[in-house]
Amino acid sequence: MSRTITRHDLADLARGAALLGTGGGGDPYVGRLLVERAMLTGSGTITLLDPGELGDDDLVIPVAQMGAPTVMVEKIPGGGEAVAALRALEERLGRRADATMPIECGGINSMMPLLVAARTGLPVVDADGMGRAFPELQMETFSVYGVPGSPLAIGGENGETVIIDTGADNARMEWLARGITIRMGGVAHIAEYAMSGADVKRTAVPNTLGLGLRIGRALREAREEHRDPVQALAAAMEGTLYDKVRVLFRGKVVDVERRTVAGFARGHARLAAFQGPGELELTFQNEHLVARADGRVRCVVPDLICVLDADSGEPITTEGLRYGQRAVVVGISTPALMRTPEALAVFGPRAFGLDIDFRPVEDLVSP
Repeated sequence: MSRTITRHDLADLARGAALLGTGGGGDPYVGRLLVERAMLTGSGTITLLDPGELGDDDLVIPVAQMGAPTVMVEKIPGGGEAVAALRALEERLGRRADATMPIECGGINSMMPLLVAARTGLPVVDADGMGRAFPELQMETFSVYGVPGSPLAIGGENGETVIIDTGADNARMEWLARGITIRMGGVAHIAEYAMSGADVKRTAVPNTLGLGLRIGRALREAREEHRDPVQALAAAMEGTLYDKVRVLFRGKVVDVERRTVAGFARGHARLAAFQGPGELELTFQNEHLVARADGRVRCVVPDLICVLDADSGEPITTEGLRYGQRAVVVGISTPALMRTPEALAVFGPRAFGLDIDFRPVEDLVSP
C-alpha cells in the first residue's frame, strides 16, 4: 500500500539508510538536505509505492549517485544531476518513466530517488536492487535475475550527460561508467536498469525504504529513551527479511587505513575490545566486506556489517571511522534472494577477491 513521505520522515530514513549502507553508499545526511530543499519548493510530500501497486507495463527508471564516498564528502551535488540523467535516459528510450526507484537502499542512494521525485513529481517504488549498498553497478539483484543495466545515462555537475550501452554486459557497463565518473571528478549521477513493473516485482528486494525508516525511528527512540540501541535494532528487524541480528564486537577504534583507489574507498579498520584481549578487523571497499575477530570470520558480504556508535546508536560510515571511537559492530542477515548461488556469484565474497566462502551470519555467531 502506498504511503506519503514528508520532510519530518527524512532524518529517520537517513539514519536507517546509513545502517543499511553497511558503512558505504555515501553520507545520507547530504542527500537528506538536498531532498528537504527540493520538498520546500515542491508539493512537500513524496509518494512511496509498494511494488505490488505497479502495473506490469509501467516503466520504472532507478537513479543513483556513483563514486567514492570519500570524494562525496567534499563534492556536494547541485541537485539537478540525477534528474538530467533520468531525462537523458527517457529520451534514449523514447518514453517517460512512470516511477523511479533506488538501485540501493543504503547511504545517499536512498535519497537520490526522493530528490528526483521531489523535483519531478514521480512516485518512488519502495524496493531496490541491493538490499544494502554495494560498490559496483553489476552487483544488483536486477542483474542477477536477468535485467540489463544498459542503456545507462550519466549526469555530471557541469550539465553534461553520457549514454553507455553495453547490452547485457553489466560488468562492462560498470567499468566504463566508473572511468567516466572518475573523469567527472570522482562523483556522478546515473539512471540505469530501466525495467517494467513486472520485472521490479520479480527481481527487486521489496520494502527496503520503509525498512530504513523503521530502523532509523527505532534507533532514535532508543537514544531518546536511553535504551540499548542494539536491542532496539533487533526488535525493529523482527518479522522482516533481515531478521537475524548478531553483535560481532564491542570496542574502540584503534587504527584506520583508508585510501581512494580507482573510484573506490578501500581500506581496513581495527577495533580493540573494551576489556581484556581481543581485536576485530574490518575490510571495506566503500562498504564493509568482512569482519574478522582474532582472525576468525564473523560476518562476510553479502550479509550486512554495520558499525554503530556505542553510546548513541548512530551508524558510522567507512569515511567517518576515526581513532578512539567507541563502537558496536553488528552483523545482519540478508534476504534469501541475495544468498542464492546466482547472487553469490555476483556479490558474494569471491566477487571481491576474498578467498572465503559465504556462510550466513547466524551460523557464524550464536544469538
